[in-house]
Amino acid sequence: MNKKIFQTDKAPKAIGPYSQAIESNGFLFLSGQIPIDPATNQLISSTSVVDQTKRVLQNIEALLAAKNLSLSHVVKTTLFLKNMSDFPAVNETYGIFFKENPPARSTVEVSKLPKDVLIEIEAIATL
Repeated sequence: MNKKIFQTDKAPKAIGPYSQAIESNGFLFLSGQIPIDPATNQLISSTSVVDQTKRVLQNIEALLAAKNLSLSHVVKTTLFLKNMSDFPAVNETYGIFFKENPPARSTVEVSKLPKDVLIEIEAIATL
C-alpha cells in the first residue's frame, strides 16, 4: 500500500484521530474541513453559511498550496450541509472558488456536523 500522511500548519490541525490529508497512488485525499481559522485553531465567529463556506474553501486551498497544488487539481468534493436550504448560497460561494472546470461533487444534508457548524467539505485532488 502506498500511503503517506500529509500535514501542514497552514491549515487547521486535526481535532481528532485523523490526518489532514493522505497521499496515495497519485491522489491527495483531504479530510473534511470545517470553518476553523488555522491561525487560532478556533471556529470563526460568523454563523453565516457564506462566511463558513469561504473559510472551509480557504482551508482546502491552504492544504493544497502546502503541497504546491491549487483548486484546479481537485477532482471530487463532498459537501455536508446542516440545512439543504443553504444550498443556493453555498453553491454561489463554491462557484467563486471553482470558476472553471469544477470538480465532480456530491452534496448531502446531515443532522449535525462537528462543533455544530453549518458546512463541512472533503476533497480529492490529483498530484
